[in-house]
Amino acid sequence: MICIREFHKSDAADAAAIWNRVIEDGVAFPQLELLSPEEAEEFFSAQDFTGIASDSETGETVGLYILHPNNVGRCGHIANASYAVRADVRNRHIGEAIVSHSLQKAAELGFRLMQFNAVVAVNHPALHLYEKLGFVRLGTIPGGFHMKDGHYEDIVLFYHTL
Repeated sequence: MICIREFHKSDAADAAAIWNRVIEDGVAFPQLELLSPEEAEEFFSAQDFTGIASDSETGETVGLYILHPNNVGRCGHIANASYAVRADVRNRHIGEAIVSHSLQKAAELGFRLMQFNAVVAVNHPALHLYEKLGFVRLGTIPGGFHMKDGHYEDIVLFYHTL
């Protein structure tokens, strides 16, 4: 079973390892720079909410998400989130658990909508999951993501009413 709780500073190293793996893979997150454990502590603590997913049997951290405003001021009621699942435990519905949790948490925090700005179009598991959970496709930006191998892929924008 997967348990999701708020990030604690003691989670920084595990969270950084999972986050950095996604950055190193170069097919999902826009970031280029890896986080040190110290930077991770600051980064994850600065979010409106960082959720840590752990395996209730082993206690191991298996995934995480960050939640924050998509914009400021008059658009500050729209949330944005990023998700990462440890590579060796994918396909166990951990992504579904953390996305569902983030929708509930965003509503609790007073956000009215969730918007995703850049879901890479070849990330078929993510596309399927977001549609399964009721996200609506807004459109596609051709060549909006620069892949690690140098080519460009389309990105898909989504929203979900909370």
